[in-house]
Amino acid sequence: MGTFLVDNDSEEVQQENVIESQVKKRILTRTKTAGSLQVVEFILGNELFAIDLFDTREVINYTDITPLPNTPSFIKGIIDLRGVITTIIDLKEMMNITQEAGGKKKSRIIVLDQSVSEKMIGVLVDDVLAVTTYADDDIDKDSNTSQNNDRDILGIIRKKTRTADRDKSELIIWLDIKTMIKKIERDL
Repeated sequence: MGTFLVDNDSEEVQQENVIESQVKKRILTRTKTAGSLQVVEFILGNELFAIDLFDTREVINYTDITPLPNTPSFIKGIIDLRGVITTIIDLKEMMNITQEAGGKKKSRIIVLDQSVSEKMIGVLVDDVLAVTTYADDDIDKDSNTSQNNDRDILGIIRKKTRTADRDKSELIIWLDIKTMIKKIERDL
């Protein structure tokens, strides 16, 4: 994870630190379990998205990005990640999402695993929420989404949460990040 200054008196910063440490711990202790899926949940605009935990290496705080000339607009540039040049892709721009995130935006970079691409790649997202495990019953792998390679969607995850005395349900779009990166690999 990235390094940042913490004001210990701020409840919001303390909550952020808890989420950051939970995400880091889940990425480091990832294990495949039959009948379930572990994903990294994040926000783009006002929508929830997820990618497979095993396609990620780590999540870092936003850092200054050095722009690259003559590249597609969704390639934001490069960063030096502990001595390794890493290409940064703006996932929101790549997917043509024009909505801005509501509330406080804490841009993060999800560094992808080497199984996704031989080159070090990070994807810029509006915020990372959590690493979560879902049962296969919570995932809709409808043929309309998973078979349509143009949309790069593996399925829809139904996230059920309980707030106060009510059950709440949200939909998370599960992206096929490997296919998305393969489509643009020549531009990297």
